[in-house]
Amino acid sequence: METFYPPSSFHFQVSFSQKGDQFSKKKDHAFQSVSGLSVDIDTEEFAEGGENRFKHKFPVKTKYPNLVLKRGLLVDSELISWCRDAIENFVFQPLDVTVSLLNEEHEPLISWNIVHAYPVKWSVEDFNAEESKLAIESLELAYNYFTKITKEN
Repeated sequence: METFYPPSSFHFQVSFSQKGDQFSKKKDHAFQSVSGLSVDIDTEEFAEGGENRFKHKFPVKTKYPNLVLKRGLLVDSELISWCRDAIENFVFQPLDVTVSLLNEEHEPLISWNIVHAYPVKWSVEDFNAEESKLAIESLELAYNYFTKITKEN
């Protein structure tokens, strides 16, 4: 019997597509954490006359939370320029984002294609003179949906 070990979650990469991969600097693809890869199905309740034990629940639509990307604060970043253009000038240029979980050979094991992402929030963690830690910036992207892409054997 073959032994299976679940993949580790710390070896991943983030890439942005469309517009000729405008973020050419390698540092614009490096993040310390990614969250928001989840989907919920909203339901609607319906009470049936004469049935008092329960209410029927019917699926209505899917709901995706914002994708949150965190990394050390960068001074010169094409990605943050794209965000500032959306936030300050209200000029939105949605992109597709791919998050890939990598194997030992640095090849994608599983990938998620996030469709039509655009920035909705940018923030920097609090500064504190009593702590010795990196300045972390956080970028939140709204998106339409994502699809899972698995490695074919």
